[in-house]
Amino acid sequence: MADAKTSLGAGQQSGEPIEKIAAKIGIPDKAVLRYGKGKAKIDLDYLATLPERDSKLVLVTAISPTPAGEGKTTTSIGLADGLRRLGVSSVLALREPSMGPVFGIKGGATGGGKSQLIPAQDINLHFTGDFAAIAEANNLLAAMVDNALHFGTVNLDPRTVEIRRAIDVNDRALRTVTTGLGGRAGGVPRETGFDITAASQIMATFCMAENLEDLESRLGRIVVGQSFDGTDVTADDLGATGALAAIVRDAFAPNLVQTEEGTPAFVHGGPFANIAHGCNSIVATKAALAMGDVVVTEAGFGADLGAEKFFDIKCRAAGIAPAATVVVATVRALKYHGGVPREELEEENVEALRAGMANIERHVANLRDVFGQRAIVAINRFSSDTDAEIEALRSGLDVPVVLATHFAEGGAGAEDLARAVLEAATEPAEPHFAYDEDMSLAEKAEAVVKRVYGGASVSFGKVAEREIARLEAGGWGHAPVCMAKTQYSFSADQKLLGAPEGFDVRVREVRLSAGAGFVVLITGTIMTMPGLPRRPSAVDFAIGEGGEILGMH
Repeated sequence: MADAKTSLGAGQQSGEPIEKIAAKIGIPDKAVLRYGKGKAKIDLDYLATLPERDSKLVLVTAISPTPAGEGKTTTSIGLADGLRRLGVSSVLALREPSMGPVFGIKGGATGGGKSQLIPAQDINLHFTGDFAAIAEANNLLAAMVDNALHFGTVNLDPRTVEIRRAIDVNDRALRTVTTGLGGRAGGVPRETGFDITAASQIMATFCMAENLEDLESRLGRIVVGQSFDGTDVTADDLGATGALAAIVRDAFAPNLVQTEEGTPAFVHGGPFANIAHGCNSIVATKAALAMGDVVVTEAGFGADLGAEKFFDIKCRAAGIAPAATVVVATVRALKYHGGVPREELEEENVEALRAGMANIERHVANLRDVFGQRAIVAINRFSSDTDAEIEALRSGLDVPVVLATHFAEGGAGAEDLARAVLEAATEPAEPHFAYDEDMSLAEKAEAVVKRVYGGASVSFGKVAEREIARLEAGGWGHAPVCMAKTQYSFSADQKLLGAPEGFDVRVREVRLSAGAGFVVLITGTIMTMPGLPRRPSAVDFAIGEGGEILGMH
């Protein structure tokens, strides 16, 4: 039964040799580019030779979470292991963790209990260096912008510069900074800021690219600001495209690791779902689809955030669609949405759970009615859950509800869930979206707010309204919208729990992610640079006598 994330220290399993894991899905040894023990990248030239396969994609999403999360990654891993136990050739396609949450409040993102990725410590920290490469490319572009301003080599209005620097640490002090100080030697002073790497334009662009050629083209399209006459200035205009592509070239090859039970897992790319589009890279997802009969992937946070963007942004661009969607639910999250304080979530409260059921009912209805999905609810059981609470959850929904105990039992605890998924994923997958491409940006935002969130309206601040008009005049009206909002509520107010109605979502800032091909609409108090909590997870870290890392949650 699932509990809070476990420490990953001495005794962490090393797993099978990575070449053996690759061989399970037909990857020859020559295409395995090893990165130390237990992890590798897969050669892009080899991936380009793979034919399409009649495989099925299964999406794992969740209800609106508590601050600790509800075990979506753990469930994805358990499901993939459960499918293998049933004789199905399953492959995982997941996001890379950001070190921001690892040292912040949520801890690691490699699963938990007996449903984990390995080597977990490597994956949660530096892994194969992808995040570092993405941050360096982003920061080179920012440096070239400031260099162009200093020497006046490009007609760029410093008041319009949109590119911000990136770092993979939660640091609220960097949200707004002034650069270029120090007189003539310092450059052109201007106000700017940092985004966490997972929210950077380079990360979004990286994850939406189909191949290296597409990646380089997308990097060149990134808009860094406007000229004094109002035209867009791009990375191509700065001459930065080739250098950016060179920095992220090796990172673009997808990473292969394994679960503790030896299921192959592609872990690649890591945009946040509350401030970015929340999906792993298209290249890794398509690699998995070319190698497995069933591919299990996930979208960040609740279905209103990650799943909506998975369908409206990733599926639309990549031409893919899930055959079924799993919605992860926990007793504690439903009690949370029923009004139970966080410190009392482990106490039995069937009445509050029933009050919180409106949250999962809306998520399930959205997946079925808006996105045309066959949904299965997976109850990720915790040791504090009582039989009465489990029964109240199971009996309150009109879709298949399966109790999953993969945290305690590994793939064996997810076999019932695997059977339910296979039963649901029998029909051909067809993509459904919350809005049409030919709608205006404001209409697309309104469609998401009304059809997915259950709200009444969307409004725009004056600055956001002007930027929407400018982007549409510049030909960006066709782009999908990427709503940046809190993960804790259907609304933009994290205090409105359950399934609120009649609210307005106010867009205060608009950012074009030209390389990724979508427009980010920032709502409420959401920040593209998170802060650390009062007591960050970082204070629990230590190095053990054998050199192992202790305290990683």
